[in-house]
Amino acid sequence: MYIDSHCHLDKLKLDEFDGSLAEVITQAKQAGVQQMLCIGVTLEDFPAMRELVSEYPEIAISCGVHPLYIAKHPLEQQQLKEFAATDEVVAIGETGLDYFYDGDSKVIQQRSFSYHIQLANDLSKPLIIHTRDAQTDTLGLLREGHAERCGGVLHCFTESYEMAKQAIDEFDFYISISGIASFRNASELRDVVKRLPLDKLLIETDSPWLAPVPHRGKQNQPAYVADVAKCVADIKGISLAEVATATTANFFRLFDRVTPVVR
Repeated sequence: MYIDSHCHLDKLKLDEFDGSLAEVITQAKQAGVQQMLCIGVTLEDFPAMRELVSEYPEIAISCGVHPLYIAKHPLEQQQLKEFAATDEVVAIGETGLDYFYDGDSKVIQQRSFSYHIQLANDLSKPLIIHTRDAQTDTLGLLREGHAERCGGVLHCFTESYEMAKQAIDEFDFYISISGIASFRNASELRDVVKRLPLDKLLIETDSPWLAPVPHRGKQNQPAYVADVAKCVADIKGISLAEVATATTANFFRLFDRVTPVVR
């Protein structure tokens, strides 16, 4: 069984699934996907996302403001705190820094990220972090905020092995691997995955984006996390069962507020 540790189910084009999220869940289960974590990216979208997935015990949710949305969707700290403090929210984020796509909003991103770290510590909920071309500032703000207290994950990881190792060693973080690792031009990332310890890895789709091989060009979906697992197994030269078992255990260790669904 697999767990999709990071997906955006409210962003899927459901017309490809008979207009129903239920069909997305059905296809995921058929692929061996046990549970999913649906990630919030703005406070405006959070109530609708929460409502969309509320009838599915297989789906947990997070709450946060993505760094690439923060310029147009300013962070309202009290509202984030109220949403994030509810029992159904198991993690804080997606938060972090992205200087690749929006280097002009660095200061706003940093302020938002710092508050997310503070809130994660206050609520004892792990962080879900997006980081791109911002290694020094990401690690620096995690240190300043004492992120080792709440823990977290660097999701959809594409940075260096050195950054991943620092995140693991200093903050006991996990590293989540997406379908990018299967891309033809991702040899450097595959080298990183090969070196990372299995007990610190998660797998994800980041759906509806970044569909893995052999689904390139299609809308991504949680069912495809099985292909990410196969990619990781191939890279590390281990069995698919080992990847499934380890990443599932890692998920529940990090997101300890998620209740395993009993089949």
